Amino acid sequence: MKKMLLATALALLITGCAQQTFTVQNKPAAVAPKETITHHFFVSGIGQKKTVDAAKICGGAENVVKTETQQTFVNGLLGFITLGIYTPLEALVFA
Repeated sequence: MKKMLLATALALLITGCAQQTFTVQNKPAAVAPKETITHHFFVSGIGQKKTVDAAKICGGAENVVKTETQQTFVNGLLGFITLGIYTPLEALVFA
């Protein structure tokens, strides 16, 4: 029982969240994103493409400050529970 509990705790500790940030303009961005979009991928997104039109969201390319993609703890947990069949990812756009 102790080994199973230790293995589960270790598995939760070594899993992490991922975040990629793309800075478009060197201006301070708003603390809260202008829009958050959740993309629903299946089988870790193999062969799937999802795009976000940040210029359309911000009213022009000159208004986009940065974009981020991230896999939160909840997204990772959903991927773990479904054995990688369902793997959501969030995209954030800052103006």
